[in-house]
Amino acid sequence: MAFIVTESCIQCKHTDCVEVCPVDCFYEGPNFLVINPNECIDCGLCEPECPEKAIYAEDELPPDQIHFVEINDDLSAVWPNITQKKEALPEAAKFSSIKNKMDLLKKD
Repeated sequence: MAFIVTESCIQCKHTDCVEVCPVDCFYEGPNFLVINPNECIDCGLCEPECPEKAIYAEDELPPDQIHFVEINDDLSAVWPNITQKKEALPEAAKFSSIKNKMDLLKKD
């Protein structure tokens, strides 16, 4: 099992989780982070670090977020690896409470 980044991260992209990952399995897109499920060692260190509560163990994903398993897998294969904390997106606070952000996900 791996940990999965879900919809709450879109347009926020806090990177507190990246800083604690012992295997550097996070990948960065324009407005979202993903975890490579083949590299994740299921340590769980990232989950409590996410201020958006966007990270879940794969077997604990809410039903409406299950499609993010495939999204994390697919995008981690094409996005660059991120290993150090950066500033969150400028409008992260504005988007923090917004639900249903899938249409805002930028894959390029």
